[in-house]
Amino acid sequence: MVFFEKLEPNPYEDLKWNIPEQKQGAVNVIGGNQQNFKTEVKTTEFLAGVYPVQETWLVLPDALKKSLPNLPNFKFLPSTDTGSFAESQEMIDIFNAVDYNLVLGDFSKNSATGKALASAVKSSEKMTLVTRDTVNLLTENMPEQVLMNENLVIMASVMQLQKLLRAVYYPKMLLMTSSLMQVAEILHKFTLSYPIGIVTLHNGQILVAKDGAVKAVELAKTGYLAMSFWNGEVAAKIVGMNLYNPNRFIESAVVALFEN
Repeated sequence: MVFFEKLEPNPYEDLKWNIPEQKQGAVNVIGGNQQNFKTEVKTTEFLAGVYPVQETWLVLPDALKKSLPNLPNFKFLPSTDTGSFAESQEMIDIFNAVDYNLVLGDFSKNSATGKALASAVKSSEKMTLVTRDTVNLLTENMPEQVLMNENLVIMASVMQLQKLLRAVYYPKMLLMTSSLMQVAEILHKFTLSYPIGIVTLHNGQILVAKDGAVKAVELAKTGYLAMSFWNGEVAAKIVGMNLYNPNRFIESAVVALFEN
């Protein structure tokens, strides 16, 4: 069976026909803390401007509530004393109230926030893409249970994936020095063991994996730079395309990568 394929632009362009003319669907953009939430604001505005999402919610800790205007697309969740998210039933309910969750990070590094995110992501019945420092917190909190959620997509660096594999005692070692084929083989086997989707960047190639299939897109052909790959825009495009093509994650991600 051929599980790995390098792709040229843009093999699944037909998926764009599934984007509706009228606004449909609801997305949460979740993240931020009392000191930093700029990326979440920019990504929410970007997502709402590029895709016809009917409801785009910016979900922040309620420690920010007094300092922000009372706008209709804001949702606030209970926060810790340090101004990040606290564990609550409200967070779980908010995750399940929309069609897709984009969890961007910018969380204070504390155990309470990590547990809150792990509980919500583990039990989410809706598609959820996590990226940036969210991946670190999930790695430290119930990673085995979190990875069993078939609705989960992890967009992470190879170093973050390395730590995640260690946390669940996965028998294969993922290294920064691994060849492209070695990384692809590990993602192939890992996504057969766990029902998640994965997006990562290695040696100038963006790798997208799910259900044992692995596709590679050359970064230089997307128009993105390695540093800009993590600013929220790519993740938002993947969410936008996957929202309207829910059963075709790999193809949706690939289309999104070429839509720069």
